[in-house]
Amino acid sequence: MFNGSRTYSPLPSSLSSRASSSSLPAALRRPPRALPRHSSLLTQYGSLFESYTEGEIRQLISALVERYSQAMNSGGHELPLFPKAGNRMKRARARHKPCALKELEVSVSELGLGYESDETVLFRYCSGTCDAAVRNYDLSLKSVRSKRRIRKEKVRARPCCRPLSYDDDVSFLDAYNRYYTVNELSAKECGCV
Repeated sequence: MFNGSRTYSPLPSSLSSRASSSSLPAALRRPPRALPRHSSLLTQYGSLFESYTEGEIRQLISALVERYSQAMNSGGHELPLFPKAGNRMKRARARHKPCALKELEVSVSELGLGYESDETVLFRYCSGTCDAAVRNYDLSLKSVRSKRRIRKEKVRARPCCRPLSYDDDVSFLDAYNRYYTVNELSAKECGCV
């Protein structure tokens, strides 16, 4: 009676008993799915856990539960078992920060102006993107450059985050007790230019 050449019917069992497999078009019939041997997750990981003792498995589970509860108590909203975003994701997020004023405490020698001094200054600088400040000029310049009408000049087809105004002059003593004043050192206000 059963010869192994059974066809699959997409109809429910109550309807499939009434419709014979020969009455369905060949396009609607498909062979039954074959389950691959030893490919289920339980089989794969079952053999892995068989190499551990019961005590080691309990210790692993208790460590995972402890990590999870610590993360939930510290305000974490995601499972701490998964790694944090890598450097690539951090760079991608950093590219979309708007133009803003930032500050950093540095020694006068680190400014690269040729002065030797151990005094520190508060250096304010502009950082971020200006995607929202793209104007018709920027779009036209980009188009003309892409058509190679402007070749040799160095031009930018997008606005840059730059200081709009500068802080007061900065005065300091160098390593030889000479007094210097530097103007336009730190940004006061930033914008897309």
